[in-house]
Amino acid sequence: MTHPPFNILFLCTGNSARSILAEGLANHLSAGRLRAYSAGSQPMGRVNPLALDTLRELGCATEGMSSKSWDVFATPDAPAMDFVVTVCDSAAGEACPYWPGAPVTAHWGFADPSHVEGDDATRRAAFAKTAQDIAHRLRLFLSLPLDKLDRMSLQHEVRAIGTGA
Repeated sequence: MTHPPFNILFLCTGNSARSILAEGLANHLSAGRLRAYSAGSQPMGRVNPLALDTLRELGCATEGMSSKSWDVFATPDAPAMDFVVTVCDSAAGEACPYWPGAPVTAHWGFADPSHVEGDDATRRAAFAKTAQDIAHRLRLFLSLPLDKLDRMSLQHEVRAIGTGA
């Protein structure tokens, strides 16, 4: 018997680059084991085009991706989250809303590729590097026996991925 997909929410402040990359990569790499979402505490209202370009270059679906508030996932009719992961440094210190069902939480900080200055090639390389770093952590996450570990073990393992431990 297979477990239904686990819901994972990636949070960042602007929900325009890192959390979008994480959403797209998680949905792509998980082969149906995850249903990934992303949101922001102060959404930009638009997705960085370089994030979408990077995902497409990696073969990830980008249809329907948008920059949205985390409030969307705090409503009674929102999908219940199994995991909530912050992906930017500023989000780690922000007060997160109450998440029904007490999801496993972690912080996986990544440098913001949208802050890199330079020509188009330099900026694209920054997005590619961030995507590579996110994909590495996601592969570690996906190597865990998610349906077999107890909650405390999962919490420990998912947080350790963020610290490199």
